[in-house]
Amino acid sequence: MIFQSNHSLKDLNTFGIDQKAAWFIRVNSTSDLRHAINKNEGQHPIFILGGGSNMLLTRDLPYLVIQNDIQGIEVIKEEEENVEVSVGGGVNWHKLVLWSVNKGYGGIENLSLIPGRVGASPIQNIGAYGVELKDVFVKLHAMELSTGALEEFTKEACQFGYRDSIFKHTLKGKYCITKVFFRFSKNPKLNLSYGAIQTTLTEKQIEHPTVKDVSDAVIAIRQSKLPDPSELGNSGSFFKNPTIDKSNFESLKIKFPNIVSYKLPNNRYKIPAGWLIEQCGWKGKRIGNTGAYAKQALVLVNYGNATGAEVWSLAQEIAASVKAKFGIILSPEVNVL
Repeated sequence: MIFQSNHSLKDLNTFGIDQKAAWFIRVNSTSDLRHAINKNEGQHPIFILGGGSNMLLTRDLPYLVIQNDIQGIEVIKEEEENVEVSVGGGVNWHKLVLWSVNKGYGGIENLSLIPGRVGASPIQNIGAYGVELKDVFVKLHAMELSTGALEEFTKEACQFGYRDSIFKHTLKGKYCITKVFFRFSKNPKLNLSYGAIQTTLTEKQIEHPTVKDVSDAVIAIRQSKLPDPSELGNSGSFFKNPTIDKSNFESLKIKFPNIVSYKLPNNRYKIPAGWLIEQCGWKGKRIGNTGAYAKQALVLVNYGNATGAEVWSLAQEIAASVKAKFGIILSPEVNVL
């Protein structure tokens, strides 16, 4: 393992922002990770990097940046209805989805084509099309960055919420997730109710879909409205979908009869952030080297030479306009550094 100084992160974040890490190293195992931690001897704060898909760099990072490249997908328990699988934190998320789909295992087909790596998935409690990571999560192993100790976290210990977990709060920046354990179904109940999945399957004349059919439909939907980061820098959905209570929703419904919403438990309503942003006139709008994507206003893009500060400035302008028009506060889904 070689520690590299003043290392460019441009090719290691999906926004393609050209910032540097004071020190950088890539690890392939828990022993590599512990060695890097011990060699650092607490000299530099440590930042764990996965696929760089959920971050916006606004400055150089005065840290030791460790990229988690721990691989491996293994079935560790098989039962009549389910299988339990352990997955290295450095495994590409979509690679795991394709592996499970090809095996006929259900549970994460709705999460197809989400960028990033498995180790970051519990931090964000990633989700899409009515499914969240917590639905299939069993436990995880993570190494404490201050001591090199390997610990186990149950689902309850992770404190999952909407795009949220304990690793974004009290344990933020304190652990590297080395392995995640999932439970997949051998006889899955498909979730087709969210978004355009059922419409896409109908258009393809698929009456009895398999997990692969659902995965293919999600991939087609995402590719139709989300830009490929290798062609146009972005981090997917920039903001979380906000939720509001019933009284606020009813007030907005009077003022905006066509408001798009999804009813949640406890008399709350989820309002798509993309719809709010589009209503404020941002869809397809470009400011300098950045802008809101023409096919999906929720996605902020780098047209080639944007700085992280430019993208963040745009995000703040968008959030301010949504608050002014709807009285709703948008929160970033990406990690702004």
